Amino acid sequence: MRFLTVFVFGLFLSSATLVAQEVDPGHDWWQWGGPSRDFLYDVEGLAGTWPAEGPPVTWSRPLGAGHSAIIAAGGRLYTMYRVAYGEGGSSPWSGEEAVVALDAATGETLWEHAYPSVVQDFDQGAGPHATPLLLGDRLFTIGTNKELHVFDAASGEVIWSRNFVTDFGAPPLLIRSMIKSGYGVSPLPYKDTIIVQVGGPGQAVMALRQDDGSVVWRSGSFLVSEAPPGLIDFDGERHLVVFAGQAVVGLDPDTGEILWAHPHDAGNDFNFQIPLWSDEDDILFLSSGYIGGSRAIQLTRDGDATRVEELWYDPQLRFTFLNPIRIGDFVYGTSGQGATAIMTATHVATGETAWRERGFSRASLLHADGKTLILEEDGDLSLVVLTPGGMTRLASTPLFDTRSWTAPTLVGTTLYARDRQRIVALDLSE
Repeated sequence: MRFLTVFVFGLFLSSATLVAQEVDPGHDWWQWGGPSRDFLYDVEGLAGTWPAEGPPVTWSRPLGAGHSAIIAAGGRLYTMYRVAYGEGGSSPWSGEEAVVALDAATGETLWEHAYPSVVQDFDQGAGPHATPLLLGDRLFTIGTNKELHVFDAASGEVIWSRNFVTDFGAPPLLIRSMIKSGYGVSPLPYKDTIIVQVGGPGQAVMALRQDDGSVVWRSGSFLVSEAPPGLIDFDGERHLVVFAGQAVVGLDPDTGEILWAHPHDAGNDFNFQIPLWSDEDDILFLSSGYIGGSRAIQLTRDGDATRVEELWYDPQLRFTFLNPIRIGDFVYGTSGQGATAIMTATHVATGETAWRERGFSRASLLHADGKTLILEEDGDLSLVVLTPGGMTRLASTPLFDTRSWTAPTLVGTTLYARDRQRIVALDLSE
């Protein structure tokens, strides 16, 4: 079935390679998902196996609760956390959250900025949830309650700040979700703006000027989610892709004009991932848990309009919030919503399952040097090779004792990872 852009958009008014940004990423991990925002990392020199006790630990230190991933550049790390006074990152929690800069070689704190932050429904894990964005000498962060701060990355001085709720009248939390744990959208850089999901009539998505936070454009009246926005190249044009509460939407990143849309409703606005795209086949893969499932859609050109064709839909393939990856013609990830999950290889054009393998909890995946790192939510870290023919496990080690819902970060051959209590640096070199 085919849908024209504006037609599908009207359905929800009431209720894998992403394009690198205009920044030379090098080997720095300066944004959500790494240099290409898809957890595919161009590096060589990773060891093909680990000692029995696991890869060498360069350093380890306490950090705190929260699920913000780690940004790394110029010998520094940046992330966010909240003090948890209970065991394993549980309640009670501090009424403040903090942005922190660490020395990448030692883990030593270089600067920290804390600010008041209302405790939300953290029974499934405390915020902050969004990942910072580093652009040159500026660090952009968004907190649990939609507090946007922009820092001098070297000193930690606040350059400017905005609050989406008080400044723009945005709803403070997701509208339909039963679990209201706070904001989780990691900002997207585009030219001299950052693009984020905000919420509210006419401003589901907004572009703010990087220099001062002024509004460049606002667009859409659809329900928002916690998914980071992404960029794709389609037929020579840049499209902004927003995985919203009830649909995936394509917009013009320069103006906010809605170009196309396709419905995808998880029933609770719980969409968390950047859809996976390849301009080799113009196929976009998207997935969510609960009643959402997975689907692949293909973009085609019809004169000046963009059409969307749904290729397949599988309600049982559910990548809830920990990220799958696309390698070639296949999507790999752990499908499941409980304590156990199934590692799955899915052909992106047909939805056919190439293979399944049990023995995992839900996991984040990171692909580099022909190998894939798997950090499971139960704290186990594995090194595997994923192919359409199956999975080969090269090494595995228990890394954390508490829930590990934060995607890891790789810089060169050093892996940075965190759970709800601490942060570690591992040497994965040959």
